[in-house]
Amino acid sequence: HRKGATPDGQGLVIIPGSRGDYSWLVKPVVSEESLFSLAHGAGRKWMRTECKDRLSAKFTPRQLCRTGMGSRVICRDRQLIYEEAPQAYKSIDSVVDCLADAGLITPVACLRPVLTLKTSGEKSA
Repeated sequence: HRKGATPDGQGLVIIPGSRGDYSWLVKPVVSEESLFSLAHGAGRKWMRTECKDRLSAKFTPRQLCRTGMGSRVICRDRQLIYEEAPQAYKSIDSVVDCLADAGLITPVACLRPVLTLKTSGEKSA
């Protein structure tokens, strides 16, 4: 078992990037050595608690509602907009390149985000 891993025997799968990066549609190669699973995304560079301090001097929440790729972000939570900023994540291309070089996937398509809805998942009363 790998926390958050994507199963490799399910046909085509998506390996998501951040809201400011591409996501990839890939064909997994079933592998016992990889525990029949793949990375489930790019992974964080920064802890959530660091993000606002690192980014608030450079970006307003309004600025973070548009990405460098031109996509729109909808997020009502001012803390979450910083926690989930693209700058807080690693490059998805390096993850996909490593998986392809290891023979664990065949990349099929690159997907550009158009709209991202960010929510904490908590239901309001």
